[in-house]
Amino acid sequence: MAKGNKPGHRRFGNIRKRASGRYQASYIGPTGRRHFAPQTFERKSEAERWLSLVEAQVFSGDWTDPDRAKVRLGDYAAKWIEQRPNLRPRTVELYRWLLKKHIAPHLGGVQLGKLSTAMIRDWRTTLLEAGVSASMTAKAYRLLRAVLMTAVVEDRVLTRNPCQVRGAGTEHAAERPTLTVAQVFELAERVGARPVGNVRKLDSDEYRLRYRVKDGVMRRFPQTFATRTQAERVLWKLAEDGHADVVRDDRLRAFILLAAFASLRWGEVTALRRSDIDTVKRTVRVRAAYVERANGEMILGPTKSRAGLRTVSIPAAIVPDLVAHLEKYVRPEAESLVFTGLKGGPLRRSGFNKITRWSHVVEALGVPTLHFHDLRHTGNSLAADMGVSLKTLMTRMGHDNERAALRYQHRSDRADRVIADGLDALVQAERQAADDEEGEGSAGALVPVA
Repeated sequence: MAKGNKPGHRRFGNIRKRASGRYQASYIGPTGRRHFAPQTFERKSEAERWLSLVEAQVFSGDWTDPDRAKVRLGDYAAKWIEQRPNLRPRTVELYRWLLKKHIAPHLGGVQLGKLSTAMIRDWRTTLLEAGVSASMTAKAYRLLRAVLMTAVVEDRVLTRNPCQVRGAGTEHAAERPTLTVAQVFELAERVGARPVGNVRKLDSDEYRLRYRVKDGVMRRFPQTFATRTQAERVLWKLAEDGHADVVRDDRLRAFILLAAFASLRWGEVTALRRSDIDTVKRTVRVRAAYVERANGEMILGPTKSRAGLRTVSIPAAIVPDLVAHLEKYVRPEAESLVFTGLKGGPLRRSGFNKITRWSHVVEALGVPTLHFHDLRHTGNSLAADMGVSLKTLMTRMGHDNERAALRYQHRSDRADRVIADGLDALVQAERQAADDEEGEGSAGALVPVA
């Protein structure tokens, strides 16, 4: 019998009539505390029906403490991010940014128990109407859904997740560009070529361009520019057309080739050590990854997933480039970084973009929207074209689908070699085509010539 009830009265809960004539329902919960209905009822039967529903929740184990549901979403989500296990540093930064930028300003002050699907739908519409991209809105929605799912399943603060907007968490990202084999080698060549010249800001706030021609003489471009970017674009165009001299630095050539033909992530390729590369067996061992935080801190940690720990076969065509790089740029110690910044530390994205002038390079290549990660996408696409099994491809890429990739990894060594040999055949075919075209007087594709 529930506490406070008299013989012959209700076995669960209590109903009393208020001075206003409305009925108030309350009950003693499993925690021993009395809880009141969030509203009064016009009829006693309505109060009885509400108590019956609560009793059924208590009996089935679905009851949640309504007092705990009074915590505000912003506070709960912030603690969720702080306590969520196994989140990578960059992921933590992204979640905190999404919460601060897109979730908290609209829903942060709302109590968990008062969130509704209609409220979530209105929030999502507000973001889209404010100009937030569909992709970013989907990311924010997925974070909110994950936070509230914890409130339902683990903390039992809510009985159901109000994030029920169909399709709201789905991203329809544009297809990323992929390169041909010839373009990969051309990119590897271009990232080390930089035009010789300088851009100077004048007292008029305009920019003057000077560049070096082939005979070593510096010349001034006849017109000035409103921005430095415009001047730099013209400088690169002069080099592209052969009017400006260029200097070449091959320290990032192997970096590009390895990222593409071994399908490596940025953090994986930048964390490689001398001992990870076996030029005889033609393999690269991936055992760690660098993460660069928003404050510039570099963190060496585990790979993105357990399947990221892998050994990848590489085509023979890029081995000479790796050997040359190891001899020229890498210290002899086994744990020396293979690719570094100009000062010898881990290579940063900002340093990479500055050294290569990436935007100018990919524009000259004819693929202006190319991101570095698209090199991995290119390698994955080329590998998939070899016709190997999905499990083999997943292992090479370092993807973990319910641990299936790890389970089949020991079986995929031979098939992984097939991928590398297939990539090697593509390179050799490009070379042969280039030789044939050169024999006919054509410039040919930009690939290494033995």
